[in-house]
Amino acid sequence: MKNGVIIFFLSCLMSIQSQTLEFFNNGRLILGTHKERTASMGIGDIDGDGDVDILVANGRHWPGQNRIFINNGRGIFTVSRELGNEQETSYSTELADFDGDGDLDIAVGNDMAPNYIFINDGNGNFTKGSSFGEKYGHTRNIVIADIDKDGDKDILITNRGSANEICLNDGNGIFSKIIDFGNKKDSTIDVEIADMNGDGHLDLILANRDDQPNYVYLNDGDLNFNKPIPYGTGSDITRAIAIEDIDKDGYLDIITANIAEPNVIYFGSKEQTYERKIVFDDTSDESYSLSIGDLDLDGDTDIVIGNVGAPNNVFVNNNGKAWSKIKLSNKAFNTYDILVHDLNNDGKLDIIESNSDELNLYYFNRFVPKFP
Repeated sequence: MKNGVIIFFLSCLMSIQSQTLEFFNNGRLILGTHKERTASMGIGDIDGDGDVDILVANGRHWPGQNRIFINNGRGIFTVSRELGNEQETSYSTELADFDGDGDLDIAVGNDMAPNYIFINDGNGNFTKGSSFGEKYGHTRNIVIADIDKDGDKDILITNRGSANEICLNDGNGIFSKIIDFGNKKDSTIDVEIADMNGDGHLDLILANRDDQPNYVYLNDGDLNFNKPIPYGTGSDITRAIAIEDIDKDGYLDIITANIAEPNVIYFGSKEQTYERKIVFDDTSDESYSLSIGDLDLDGDTDIVIGNVGAPNNVFVNNNGKAWSKIKLSNKAFNTYDILVHDLNNDGKLDIIESNSDELNLYYFNRFVPKFP
């Protein structure tokens, strides 16, 4: 009897893994009807009703109107609100509880204009709060983490062509203390935060553009990041990164999305080097964004790549050694950001595109495991 149960389970597992991923979009699965210069999106339960809503950051170099889209619970966004009463040159946005009152606030990073916090009243209505970071910096990305481990959410800013910044939260959503990180001449476009060497401190992983080396900066425990470890070729044009133990060997790996060169995974090691690598996308697309998650429910991490001027692609993980490519659609938009999240609460990760000068689309995951 036990052997029969085991055989049935294994056959079910093989059947699940053999199914093909499929993503669905139609004219309803859009975020508004505006074709704006969208650069980034943030996802979270803004109004506290149990489903995820989406904040769209518009503008880039030119001021645009940032917008909130409210989920009706089924992955359809039937209510839209403007964020703030002025247009900004917004490049990046993130949601987090900055003032410790239990709801999600919004941070918006702008190019050559002040970055601002917007405070949530608990019902998804926002009041403009304090600024953070350099007043006229070249913000390209913001990332949220409690990097000083004091129980509140801090903000890291990547500034292309000027110093990157760690903005420390005083617990009330005020960010008056700033620490620079990286090289002031870096063209940093993305940063991720993870404990890369297992010492209990959060380290910084930088992606630099303009043919500059990429680095891991180790944290000494006092927010000093003085030990850089290079990864990549030394002259990559890396636009986005993600951190995950792809091969499940206990060491965190670095997944890169590069402009006009292959996209590569650099594997971590006991020696804290990133020499072992695998190309998972051998095209020379202009890859501007990536996201990761278990899209086919098989227990490992898949990769989604957002391209500029070429279709976006899903790369399905086959035991961390081989990758199956699925084209998300035939559309060749300028996708500045791409995210995965379960929008309709069906237990499967969907895909959301931030498209510049085009509609922002999302795709439902229609993967259905088939049991014998």
